[in-house]
Amino acid sequence: MTTPYPFTAIVGMPDLQLGLLLNAVNPAIGGVLVRGEKGTAKSTAVRAVAALLPQQDVVSGCRFGCDPQAPDPRCPDGPHGGAAAEHRAAALVELPVGTSEDRLIGALDIERALAEGVRAFEPGLLAKAHRGVLYVDEVNLLQDFLVDSLLDAAAMGVVHVEREGVSVRHASRFLLVGTMNPEEGELRPQLLDRFGLTVEVAASRETEERVEVVRRRLAYDADPDGFGTRWADEEETLRDRIAAARSLLPAVTLDDAALRRIAATCAAFEVDGMRADIVMARTAAALAAWDGRTDVRAEDVRQAALLALPHRRRRNPFDAPGLDEEKLDETLREHGDDDGPDGDPDPEPDPGGPDDGSGDDGPDDGGRPRRDGTDEPGVPEQRAENTPDAPAHQDASPDQEASGQQPSSEQQAPRPQSGAPAGERPPARASEPFRTRVLTVPGLGEGAAGRRSRARTAHGRTSGARPPRGALSALHLSATVRAAAPHQRTRGRSGPGLLLRREDLREAVREGRESNLVLFLVDASGSMAARKRMSAVKGAVLSLLLDAYQRRDKVGLITFRRAGAEVALPPTSSVDAAAARLESLPTGGRTPLAAGLLTAREVLRVERLRDPARRPLLVAVTDGRATGGPEPVRRAQHAAGLLAAEGTASVVLDCEAGPVRLGLAAELAAALGAEAVTLDDLRADAVTGLVRSLRDTAGTVPTPRRAA
Repeated sequence: MTTPYPFTAIVGMPDLQLGLLLNAVNPAIGGVLVRGEKGTAKSTAVRAVAALLPQQDVVSGCRFGCDPQAPDPRCPDGPHGGAAAEHRAAALVELPVGTSEDRLIGALDIERALAEGVRAFEPGLLAKAHRGVLYVDEVNLLQDFLVDSLLDAAAMGVVHVEREGVSVRHASRFLLVGTMNPEEGELRPQLLDRFGLTVEVAASRETEERVEVVRRRLAYDADPDGFGTRWADEEETLRDRIAAARSLLPAVTLDDAALRRIAATCAAFEVDGMRADIVMARTAAALAAWDGRTDVRAEDVRQAALLALPHRRRRNPFDAPGLDEEKLDETLREHGDDDGPDGDPDPEPDPGGPDDGSGDDGPDDGGRPRRDGTDEPGVPEQRAENTPDAPAHQDASPDQEASGQQPSSEQQAPRPQSGAPAGERPPARASEPFRTRVLTVPGLGEGAAGRRSRARTAHGRTSGARPPRGALSALHLSATVRAAAPHQRTRGRSGPGLLLRREDLREAVREGRESNLVLFLVDASGSMAARKRMSAVKGAVLSLLLDAYQRRDKVGLITFRRAGAEVALPPTSSVDAAAARLESLPTGGRTPLAAGLLTAREVLRVERLRDPARRPLLVAVTDGRATGGPEPVRRAQHAAGLLAAEGTASVVLDCEAGPVRLGLAAELAAALGAEAVTLDDLRADAVTGLVRSLRDTAGTVPTPRRAA
């Protein structure tokens, strides 16, 4: 639709509105990352705020949007001295998830550069977004190298393109807005830190507020122009307020007291680096300007901390973003002065100006941030399990069977704990994660860029050359010269230089790393239920999940116990969800190993149809026992043979413990055509891992081993 939804008509999103408006006042804040569940008006708000930005003058015909009052002296389309100007609205550029690097930063026409000797540069989306808004929906699904380029440009305000000896530089300053659904995977902490602010959004639970949202949306869909007209006065008032705050911003003073509060807050929350301090200072100044003041107060610093620090508290993928507001208030009181407010430090400016769209149509929350940790989106729900249909000690561990011991009374009747149904063995806590060996899929893939298995990728070391398939991507210069050299005499070239034609061009073939689908098949039966053993197993799987996060993999989790197997987590990019499911994993009952293997086979079949290029790695976490269902051992061997016949790369994590070991996990590994590793072998510093690597290098095919 040509008429965007009015910003002032948005209901119940004060944090989101405030974060966007502050960046509109001062884009140097560094943009805003909007985290929230689907259907919470994230995209609507971004498109609406772009329509509020003041119109601007640009140099006529400049593809890089230069300001005629201060043109970029190094603009590729310059110089612009005395050039005519045109008036236009601020640009809103949307970056699709499937974009390429050339489309983002621009593309050089290498064929013309080599054949005609001209530098032909086609600007990318970063050039188009200059002085406007760059909106990245589902930013967490972008390839890492694209996110790096994007955030570098946002931080520096300049884009550099260096390719095959041709250099182009142009200005690129924009309001960066990224949206994401945390359930689909998180951004790395290093990338989170590059966003200035973050806000959490969730649909209102208030009936009247939800009714008003629906009422306004239906009215807009029925008549966008008429709906926009009804909100035109409020939009114009807010637009004037943005322009006034921009003009006032240079006069805002950050005194030593405000700077001390900012520094003390960042130190108290132990954020890394100094970016948080700088962002908080810019945000607090923008808040003062937005409120029509030239002095920064304690409430500005507090609100700046609530927007700038939560995502910087995330140190690893299993940390939930958030901020302890009691600790924040205590820090501000300790470093306050006599001039600061003695009362409640909570007041904050109205993000919507005279009418933020909530009015009398819903409960007045005063624009306060909604930070109830129990309702945070993206925190996987820890569901209680059903009442067990068999006692937890039904499937005794092998070492108990070998020694003739019965499970202890504590094991037979564990005391009910919070979160565990009566009669259910309470979930064991995972031990501390550790750095694991790299588990890879053999062969050479062509999947999405990542850090696990070898693959042909757009980025990586050059391993060869080939004629271009379609548009030339990356020129292999030496191969091109070698292809053209034998034809110079027949083309009439007798002097120095080289005459190139299209058929001479060769593109580089590069080899890097891909991400994989790591599917965990976890035995949760009674034989795994010993507290220390399950704690170690969960710690090992948690370590592998952390490794999968760092290597950009998708992960899935299947558990099996009692009568069958359950897909605890379908394949996803969110390792947070997998960790939460693992933490609440119950144990007990028999071991339906065959059911687990067949369920894993079906999940992999479906995923292969969805994404044929992504290769899977099955990690079976078990002691190898099979006791559930008819003919459990034979059926388990048959299921393992099916997976092996389909070429599924597998690893068996042998969890057997005790002085007497049956070697069943090694037999399962043999049936899968997989490698069997113990919990100790899994550690990256294990001596056995080094020995195995040397043996593989020598050409010996590794065989499953029975533990002594």
